[in-house]
Amino acid sequence: MTVEQTRTVLVAAELERACVQFLYREAELLDEADYTGWFDTCLSEDLEYLIPIRTTRERSSGVSEFSRQAYHMKDTYASLRLRVDRLLTEHAWAEDPPSRTRRVVTNVRVRELGPDEVEVKSYLTLHRSQWDTVDYDLLVAERQDVLRSEADEWRLRRREVLLNHTILGTANLGIFL
Repeated sequence: MTVEQTRTVLVAAELERACVQFLYREAELLDEADYTGWFDTCLSEDLEYLIPIRTTRERSSGVSEFSRQAYHMKDTYASLRLRVDRLLTEHAWAEDPPSRTRRVVTNVRVRELGPDEVEVKSYLTLHRSQWDTVDYDLLVAERQDVLRSEADEWRLRRREVLLNHTILGTANLGIFL
């Protein structure tokens, strides 16, 4: 299939709506700091969760701006379980006090990969604040997800977060994108 053909392939409105609703529900769970609910209802057991580091390169280099060796996060279902479990303890110092977040998910594009998998690309703007200050973090990214239908529910099988930033202006990345 050519690039032009993939641009014109439309998915059923019901499928697109189901994927958008999954992303909205996931954002709500994370914004409400319901990490257990997020982990238990949104993630597939063979999950890959990647946030590669972005570098600045000349346009003519032909090399991706995103590293394949260095990551802000490179997690699996098991390592995310450890992160979630730690967030629920008093030892998550980066999240004490907890961040107040608001995720805005837009520009959702859905493409069928097979009978039970879809590729979902979306844009994410995340506002994050802590403490009682006027300071805040604003993170902007494209997310490239693969969702899989498991027991008639969508689950996140793979996520690659492509940050707009080469340097993060946040003191830590103790939240999920």
